Amino acid sequence: MTWNDTFLTLYRSSLEKYKSGNTDFKSHYSDEDIAFLKTIGYKPRELFDFVEDLAEEEVPSESTALLVAAVRRDYLTVAQEGKHSEKEITRDEVPTFGDELTGITYLPRIIAKARAKIKGELDPDIMFGCGGDRKFLRDHGNIPMADFLRNVWAAGTDDLKIADYVKSYKA
Repeated sequence: MTWNDTFLTLYRSSLEKYKSGNTDFKSHYSDEDIAFLKTIGYKPRELFDFVEDLAEEEVPSESTALLVAAVRRDYLTVAQEGKHSEKEITRDEVPTFGDELTGITYLPRIIAKARAKIKGELDPDIMFGCGGDRKFLRDHGNIPMADFLRNVWAAGTDDLKIADYVKSYKA
């Protein structure tokens, strides 16, 4: 199996457990599953958040979850050379819902979350791709989550480049 097949198998298994009433994400994964997730830069809660949202809200799709995982895996492999960050950002370190950049409300927040997501630095209680993030991306042309992450990666620390991307995005 390739990593993406393993990811999808684990994702589907977790979704099945959730739909059958098991909402304790810690019980969804074996030690082997957790070791696999670490190889792609994922924490068990990150995968579960996508499972839970799909089960409860019917979005984001399984393919979106896979594409987001691919960006994180690629960043870990390429930019971090396989070395996991020891940093973890908390809720207090993420801009508020009302903060804005170039007149775009919420943009500083989703940028901070996206940067932390690709670096593997999100506190497990913070989700990149939550309902607020999905609404922002939908309201700005239906920007695909993985595309947004890749553009954040490409922009480095240049927030204005990301703002330009959002403003000019056309589906």
